[in-house]
Amino acid sequence: MKRILGSVSVLLFFTLFDLSAQGSEGTTPFTFGEELSFEVSYGWLNLADAKMQIAKRPQEQNEKPHYKIDVYGKTKGAATIFGKVNDNWGTYLDVATNLPSVSYRHIEEGKYRKHEFVHFDQKNKKATMKLFDKENRHLKETKDFDLPGQVQDLVSGFYYLRTQDLKDLKEGESILIRGFFDKEIYNIKLIYEGTETLDTNLGKKETYIFSPQLPKNKLFRGDYPVKVWVTKDQNKIPVKIKANLFIGSLNLDIISAKGLKNN
Repeated sequence: MKRILGSVSVLLFFTLFDLSAQGSEGTTPFTFGEELSFEVSYGWLNLADAKMQIAKRPQEQNEKPHYKIDVYGKTKGAATIFGKVNDNWGTYLDVATNLPSVSYRHIEEGKYRKHEFVHFDQKNKKATMKLFDKENRHLKETKDFDLPGQVQDLVSGFYYLRTQDLKDLKEGESILIRGFFDKEIYNIKLIYEGTETLDTNLGKKETYIFSPQLPKNKLFRGDYPVKVWVTKDQNKIPVKIKANLFIGSLNLDIISAKGLKNN
């Protein structure tokens, strides 16, 4: 179970990164202080809580204002018997460009720990990874990477999607997108599957449906095992993610949304 939760945390956030579709930029539909909360379930079992949170005030990086965005995932209840998961993924997203300047992840899964920071130089197409020890006190490794152009990270990609004009997408249309994760550049196909009305904890919502083509793995089944439902309104927030595993499926459903820019 711990392996499922740990792998799912990677792949679900990788899905959010996949949604960094290129397109004409619209107005920014999110703002400082936004907080989205979710429940993760596997069948009848509630496994974990997840949260996507933007800091209440701008944070400076390279003398420029940024959104500091954190995604948290934490096991709860009976799921902790199989090993606790307490993960934090984050990004500093440039307010002006909607590109990440720094990304980070603090992973706690059972006894496993990983503390990593990636500093992006989008202008000069460079990235520097810094890996720290288990206590996140001492620098263990530094490595530089060449980038093919502007890239997104796991968390920034989804917020970049929310700035895009989605209304002209046609069902079945595919988009190739680019991002940097775990020392590699990924170019992945994203399929737009149309719209659907969902009953959610926030009420009935019209949504866009997306299915990214994930890398081959031993956890999910099929070429397009994950579907993401994003509200068809000015906020463009995710209200549901469903992942088809080799046995059963995992669901991430929204519980609450606070601090939305458009009400």
